[in-house]
Amino acid sequence: MTTTPFEIHSIVRAKYGEAATRAAEGDRSTCCGSSCCSGEDEKDPITSDLYEAAQVQGIPAAAVLASLGCGNPTALASLAEGETVLDLGSGGGIDVLLSAQRVGPSGHVYGLDMTDEMLALARRNAEAAGATNVTFVKGQIEQIPLPDSSVDVIISNCVINLATDKMSVLREAFRVLKPGGRFAVSDVVVRGEVPAEVRRSMELWVGCIAGALEEQEFLRLLEESGFVRPSIEPTRIYRAEDAKAFLKDAGLDADAVASDIDGAFCSAFVRATKPTTS
Repeated sequence: MTTTPFEIHSIVRAKYGEAATRAAEGDRSTCCGSSCCSGEDEKDPITSDLYEAAQVQGIPAAAVLASLGCGNPTALASLAEGETVLDLGSGGGIDVLLSAQRVGPSGHVYGLDMTDEMLALARRNAEAAGATNVTFVKGQIEQIPLPDSSVDVIISNCVINLATDKMSVLREAFRVLKPGGRFAVSDVVVRGEVPAEVRRSMELWVGCIAGALEEQEFLRLLEESGFVRPSIEPTRIYRAEDAKAFLKDAGLDADAVASDIDGAFCSAFVRATKPTTS
């Protein structure tokens, strides 16, 4: 049975709404498996250990707990004082708040998210952090509610893989970037072929895996969207043992499938630039 884009958005919204509620209650969630898992003994190989303690000092605990990313785009993106930044799928606001510190009071950071619970949590976190140069906006990353050529940098943390129409996301990103603007996102990328049963698993889609783009396809879509100098830099390669928890939670035979995807998924930093002239 084919799952519609509306159904996928609904499932993702429910999953991340649950994660926001957990974070507000002081409980960490991850993007693994059939439910948002938590607990000190359940360490998600995708979302764990992405931020150094010194980096998140002064960031509200709820923003850190709500982070469901697969990388740290603010550590890799080059942000300058006074720039305008857009975070696609901003969640509890951790990357927005970290970016706001780097662009300073003369800059501004927008966080775009479609989940009411995450938006409410992010706004509380921004208030607690005393961040006055941030704005959280409700919307979908396939239809960004910002004007053409309005931002200098787009970041995102393990969100584009959840989109049902990646080309729309990339075209919208290109549209809102200023000439010379930078696309600098962390996401899960596929390296090679993936078994069909993994692609069919909605739970793994919501869990950051099944919707991931293949490496060369991602580069191609960036170029077709108008970007130049696209590149993909792997930051964390997932082994078969890392994948077993995801497969088991999705009701798949972990031992039979895990060996087929050993090293086939990785977190990566994806870069591209909007040309200065059309």
